[in-house]
Amino acid sequence: MSSTKSVDREAPVQGALVIHPDREGRDGARHPQARLEEAAGLALALDLEVRETMIVGLRKLTPATLFGKGKVEEIRVLVEVEELDVVVIDDALTPVQQRNLEKAWGAKVIDRTGLILEIFARRARTREGRLQVELARLTYERSRLVRTWTHLERQRGGFGVMGGPGETQIETDRRLIAEKIGKLKRELEEVRRTRTLQRSARRRVPFPSVALVGYTNAGKSTLFNRLTNAEVVAQDMLFATLDPTLRSLKLPDGRPAILSDTVGFISDLPHELVEAFRATLEEVREADVVLHVRDIASEETKAQAADVRAVLSRLGVDMDERRILEVWNKADLLPADERDEAVSDARRASPPAVLVSAVTGEGCEALLAAVAGLVDEAPPVDVYMPAGDGAAIAWLYRHGRVIERNEGKDGSVRLSVSLTPQAMGQFEQLYPQAEIRGA
Repeated sequence: MSSTKSVDREAPVQGALVIHPDREGRDGARHPQARLEEAAGLALALDLEVRETMIVGLRKLTPATLFGKGKVEEIRVLVEVEELDVVVIDDALTPVQQRNLEKAWGAKVIDRTGLILEIFARRARTREGRLQVELARLTYERSRLVRTWTHLERQRGGFGVMGGPGETQIETDRRLIAEKIGKLKRELEEVRRTRTLQRSARRRVPFPSVALVGYTNAGKSTLFNRLTNAEVVAQDMLFATLDPTLRSLKLPDGRPAILSDTVGFISDLPHELVEAFRATLEEVREADVVLHVRDIASEETKAQAADVRAVLSRLGVDMDERRILEVWNKADLLPADERDEAVSDARRASPPAVLVSAVTGEGCEALLAAVAGLVDEAPPVDVYMPAGDGAAIAWLYRHGRVIERNEGKDGSVRLSVSLTPQAMGQFEQLYPQAEIRGA
């Protein structure tokens, strides 16, 4: 009787070294140690086993290897002794630097852009998300086709007329990538067209739209679940969710709104990703209100907020204070004295801020009230309706905020109501018999 041996099909764990190059003259808003910890978190999100981390000061950049010769040799010894498989560089590397470091260290080298792209590729679930990540990855890889792959090395030519097969392979790969990029852009353009149609349909049912933005791991998805009773994946991990999610949200006056949860931002978010996710992030640009979720318990909260605003600016999102509401999340993690101080700071903040805990629900009612106040910016108007026009009255209660109601002796009704411009236009079309004053 023969015995069968079970086969372990799981991928082997890869040991990693994470390096943060601390450049002189770099924006000092973020502490190097915080940047290193964030880079290590990204590596963990990619299922790497982080065995060593280090900060390497850079007085000047070495074009061929980024680091000086002595530091390259020091890291080579560490990689060899610790038997490391991957070295993560928390910075952007040129194709030549990446190739030279891999050759010097005998290990796979990933820069910050490649690391984030790989995480996005693993986490994208919807077809749209996968298309966007693939476009970003191909755009990134196209810049790497400069004799960086071993199978593309230049080889001896034939009769002195044609180039070597390696050179031909580079051109072939470059052409194939260009064709794939063109195809992906066309498919994403179709996605954008579909989203535009969906937004137009939502405008015809004039519910205000609210978008959540924030630094990755600020608690957006947890807050989204709390406000909408949804079950979006929410983990203590960088980029736990990527694909946008839309759910119905009920405001304090009973009026519905549409809440969208978007991908988290991060410092130095690769340009390729910002461009690829432009179609998805149009939900933010088109929203009536943008909720900027901040991890108020983090020492880096101000720097993270600046990074989010920078990405929003790159997307062309209007930073008008009337549309931006800061949500200071994770209040439950603050010590008592800092919590009281945060409450006072939130009241004085500009743009306005609301202190909440998505985990406990603290402050969420105040947040919804603040959102209702922002979407009801239009001054109230008086709407006069004849007796028995219950359908029009019910419509106004569903789609507007009724401030006052008076009934005449003849059964007519006067409502003082606040409506968005879209709702006002639709009401006038549906109920021309109503008289509107003050519009």
